[in-house]
Amino acid sequence: MIQRSALAAVAATAALLCAIASSASAQQQANDFPTIARADYIFACMQVNGQSRESLEKCSCSVDVIAEILPYAEYEAIETIRSIYMRGGKAQQQMGSGPQAQRILALRQAQVEGELRCF
Repeated sequence: MIQRSALAAVAATAALLCAIASSASAQQQANDFPTIARADYIFACMQVNGQSRESLEKCSCSVDVIAEILPYAEYEAIETIRSIYMRGGKAQQQMGSGPQAQRILALRQAQVEGELRCF
């Protein structure tokens, strides 16, 4: 009897450790934006929304929301697509439709979500 209860305790502990590891992995994935990327976003956001403590808090919140929605690799890829799109001309025609446009739209939706939650 003691062996079964000990085995059950070990199984319960293993399940708990797996749940904790999974949760930590999800948190790490949501926090995969490097500090410099967050700082760049916050700096640009504050340029638009004012140089105040309040705008710092709102912009910080907004980039955190974006980081919850998009992994950093996707955010970085979309920012690259956007920079090419902003050049205009032929690049704009190529980037303005299809899957690239959908990716840009995904970032815009994440930014809107950040504004709704934080501003």
